[in-house]
Amino acid sequence: MREAESGRELSNEDQPPDQASDLTELEYAEGSQDGLDQRLAALERAEARLAAGTYGKSIESGRPIPDGRLEADPLAELTIEEERLLERSA
Repeated sequence: MREAESGRELSNEDQPPDQASDLTELEYAEGSQDGLDQRLAALERAEARLAAGTYGKSIESGRPIPDGRLEADPLAELTIEEERLLERSA
């Protein structure tokens, strides 16, 4: 009689390791770490712009970044238009 038929449920310890799941979790963790590293770098750049008196201005053109954009993303470095142009050229 199989264990499932005997009424005993299989625990995680009874299950064979799922290597695909482990790999997916590792890739997710690495991706999350990359994202966190990028956000930290953006925060440090924003702090440097704040100290230099250039926070709220585009790093590309020097034009003001609208308050609404900065409220939505305080780490924004470009205007919406500049961001869109950059995305199209990528």
